[in-house]
Amino acid sequence: MNKVILMGRLTKDPEVRYTQTNNTLVASFSLAVNRRFAAQGQERQADFFNVVAWNKTGEFVSKYFKKGQQVGVIGRLQTRSWDDDQGQKHYVTEVVAEETYFADSKRDGDASSIESTFGETLAQNTEFQVTSSDDDLPF
Repeated sequence: MNKVILMGRLTKDPEVRYTQTNNTLVASFSLAVNRRFAAQGQERQADFFNVVAWNKTGEFVSKYFKKGQQVGVIGRLQTRSWDDDQGQKHYVTEVVAEETYFADSKRDGDASSIESTFGETLAQNTEFQVTSSDDDLPF
């Protein structure tokens, strides 16, 4: 199984190009993903992943993703190689995006607005009611 799930911030705006053979859109960008833990007394480290998005996913990325924005990417790892003009072989490993998501709470980064919207939605839903306390739980 080859599945990658990343959440991080774009290091720059996506770059768009079209393939020479069939004029297919390809958007590429780099994602900075924070490591879960930092060594004591040190700043948290980040890993940088190259991501490519093809066709409709690439269109979406090129239209809506911007530098500094936090996004989620689900895809697969792919390694490819090519020979340069001097005959030197080059290898690159990149994430091929199959699904992309906004991961910021809102464009202005206000996390409380999501919580209040979620709370309002719950308050408007009359199907569910809290009828027991923690004392009634069997564990």
